[in-house]
Amino acid sequence: MNQRTVAPDPVRPGLLDLEFWARPESERMAVFAELRRLDRPAYLPFEYRMPVKLRRAGFYGLVRHADVSEVSRHPELFSSEPSANSLIDMPAWLDPYFTSMISMDDPRHARIRKVVSRAFSPRLLSKISDDLARRASRIVDDVLRDGADDFITQVAQRLPIEIICDMMGIPKDHEDTVLRLTNTILGFNDPEYTGVPRAKLLRPGGVSPAGVVKISARLVRAGMALTKLVRQLGQQRVAEPRDDLISALVTNNIDGDRLTPREVGTFFILLVVAGNETTRTVLAHALRLFTEHPDQRELLVSDFDARIPGAIEEIVRHACPVIQFRRNVTRDCELNGLRLHAGDKVLLFYNSANRDEAVFTDPDRFDITRSPNPHLGFGGPGPHFCLGANLARREITVMLREVFTRMPDVRMVGEPEYLLSNFLNGIKRMPFAI
Repeated sequence: MNQRTVAPDPVRPGLLDLEFWARPESERMAVFAELRRLDRPAYLPFEYRMPVKLRRAGFYGLVRHADVSEVSRHPELFSSEPSANSLIDMPAWLDPYFTSMISMDDPRHARIRKVVSRAFSPRLLSKISDDLARRASRIVDDVLRDGADDFITQVAQRLPIEIICDMMGIPKDHEDTVLRLTNTILGFNDPEYTGVPRAKLLRPGGVSPAGVVKISARLVRAGMALTKLVRQLGQQRVAEPRDDLISALVTNNIDGDRLTPREVGTFFILLVVAGNETTRTVLAHALRLFTEHPDQRELLVSDFDARIPGAIEEIVRHACPVIQFRRNVTRDCELNGLRLHAGDKVLLFYNSANRDEAVFTDPDRFDITRSPNPHLGFGGPGPHFCLGANLARREITVMLREVFTRMPDVRMVGEPEYLLSNFLNGIKRMPFAI
């Protein structure tokens, strides 16, 4: 295995450090624009503690649309195993909670995706569609009654978490717990959720050994609590199936296969993390972008049904909820003039690919009429394209229709509070007015 820690390629120290991701977006995107102009992908050094020993690793940063797409199409060369959503290899003691199908290759990935896809029956999807309109209407009813304060808690996070919990069959009185635990997992780099002060998270050399232990403990507790909840419900559904996704996953025998209780647990964590956060983030950035670009808002509301499909794709492209995923090189190969070796690691920077000047004219401009718009905000082409992309589009359409129709003067006021993360482009709070 290649143990390279330095490379002849241009080095960008700090790009993976949290300090870089605490900078304004304009500064970060300027760095990525510079990286796209290089002859070949840059090598990005990375230091971390696991749990107390300082370790060194490195990644080739794929910042061009063509490179991210090419890697996504070839999982046989660029594997999701042992980890796709973490800069470090997941320790064995975290496997039961966070090793989901997103960090698997075929045939394991194909098996779970097949079972999950079949479980999303037409009847279940029809039920979700009926629920969406009712829930979106009730959310806006509550805002009109209570007044506008924080768009995230009052609007953006409510619809996806309610839909996911209802779809899975999670009792309503558990929704707040699921949301709190999800925030802990998603915010593993943010001081609000880690319990580690911001200054210590951003300091040179990374988090202290004590901080690593503290963060790891919180992640484990959150993962354990979520999987315990779903495993208990899964055991109940085996005996008494209901019309929900947990029942479908643990009872449907598809080609002699079904998900184990552990697989249902890790899938649920993936679903609440990916499904909840992506939709919540897109809704939050939608209000931000339409507040900052009133001409685009006017264009949307002048013919909502005709323009909302293109608007959603442009919001996802411009905001790019998921910043990056990782792939692991399985054998020697070449990519964009760069010789890669088995054991090398690459990062697929979707945020940069979605601003690639070779694909998008004036890529920093927010334009809901942009066409074509081959963004990679739901992942690149290949087996790991987002399974819930169409559900997310439905949720966003229904919620934005309700918001802009019934609150025509809705707008962001003040500055949003961003999640500190090198993985998600999340917004924690956003003051708004109606």
